[in-house]
Amino acid sequence: MASSLRIEKVDRPVLAQHDSTILDLVFVMDCTGSMGPYIDSAKNNIHAIIKEIVANETSNIRLALIAYRDHPPQDTSFVTRVHDFTTQANEMKSSLDSYQANGGGDTPEAVADALHDVLHLSWRSDATKICVLISDAPPHGLHQENDSFPNGCPAGHDPARLVRDMAEQHITLYVVGVEPPIVLYRDFFMALAYITGGQYVPMINAKLLAKVIIGGVREEISLDRLMQDALPDIDREMQQAKEDGLDDKIKAQRLNEIFSAKNLRSKRMKNSHGALSLAATDGYAKCPDMAEMRIQFRKQLETIPNTFATSTLTILASDINYDLMEDVDVSEDQAARLVQKWQQRNRKTYY
Repeated sequence: MASSLRIEKVDRPVLAQHDSTILDLVFVMDCTGSMGPYIDSAKNNIHAIIKEIVANETSNIRLALIAYRDHPPQDTSFVTRVHDFTTQANEMKSSLDSYQANGGGDTPEAVADALHDVLHLSWRSDATKICVLISDAPPHGLHQENDSFPNGCPAGHDPARLVRDMAEQHITLYVVGVEPPIVLYRDFFMALAYITGGQYVPMINAKLLAKVIIGGVREEISLDRLMQDALPDIDREMQQAKEDGLDDKIKAQRLNEIFSAKNLRSKRMKNSHGALSLAATDGYAKCPDMAEMRIQFRKQLETIPNTFATSTLTILASDINYDLMEDVDVSEDQAARLVQKWQQRNRKTYY
């Protein structure tokens, strides 16, 4: 029941009414005891990150920081601390410098509380909005082993609901997953990012953090521009796909037809080991809340072989690459993420 696309092929179009020179970027950092190298990497590279993004993509950038640890009694220093958006790189550097890796208690951390704080930052309505979560542990309530709050965040925050609220507010989540500790929860975090149209990036070398942030931001800005350029066609095709009862995979193929017909291309950071998994897209991402995600995790845990973490780390260490490719065709994963962006941003009227 496919509908034919009615698109005039043109040369690269003039950008739509969207100011892609405006960027709001927040770092959400686990500041517990195991995260020292990543906190230090962010401190040492924040000026270089800003300089490269400004030089290549945007002249108007603001940065924010949300640091998190855990709830008492697991950690008594703080649950979250929020440093709202600033245009001053030195202020951001000072905020980062105030943190050392310390504490944490049980395995899970206050991920949900940090995501809740993301929603309450002073985002600009016309900005490209990106949240980079850097973590090596799950939120409370997913894997109940060694979890002092097995039923979830004691403040009642639900990550599955929060990321949908983020997506509705046009905030794209990138998860930098510190491996191997986070391998067991990779598909869960991948789903959180996917719901917003973002991506999961596996990380085993803290020295590469700046490269990932720069590459991810530049890719996301290019996708934001692309989406704006083709928005009337995307709106029409997504509505037709709904009427035809098509699944998300076919919707993504339809969007790629639009991009090809309009000669729209993108930037793409190499992230082969963060490629979308079926467990993330067809499992966790379909769960409306953490209670359902916990059930999904239990099912997955029963099927994961004991060698999973070790074999994955070996593969990553041998050929990991985060180079940014410029002026390339939109990939299947990118088109799938754009479907999620559109659906979540329009969820009140689309579903």
